[in-house]
Amino acid sequence: MTKSDLVDSISSKTGIERMIVQTVLESMMTEVKDKLSDGHSIFMRGFGSFVCKKRAQKTGRVISTGQTVIIPEHYFPTFRPAQEFIDRVKENVKELKSSGKDDVGDE
Repeated sequence: MTKSDLVDSISSKTGIERMIVQTVLESMMTEVKDKLSDGHSIFMRGFGSFVCKKRAQKTGRVISTGQTVIIPEHYFPTFRPAQEFIDRVKENVKELKSSGKDDVGDE
């Protein structure tokens, strides 16, 4: 599913104009990026958490030359789904697989 598909789906389910849904979705994504880049976490009950994790400095190797390089410590965004979210996905996928759907997880 693409962002456009998501906007269409929300618009048809709620009856809210497509452009308004798109504006709200864009604003939400911008806000998540802004808060994470400022070092804040975002917790959405029943959905999950967006957090920044720290990776320590480590030594790596350039495969083509074999040269050793230092990879500095850095932060990266992660998403951890809520247990309710995990349970719902597990149950739905299990039902789809038992009904013979072959395209589970293809999108």
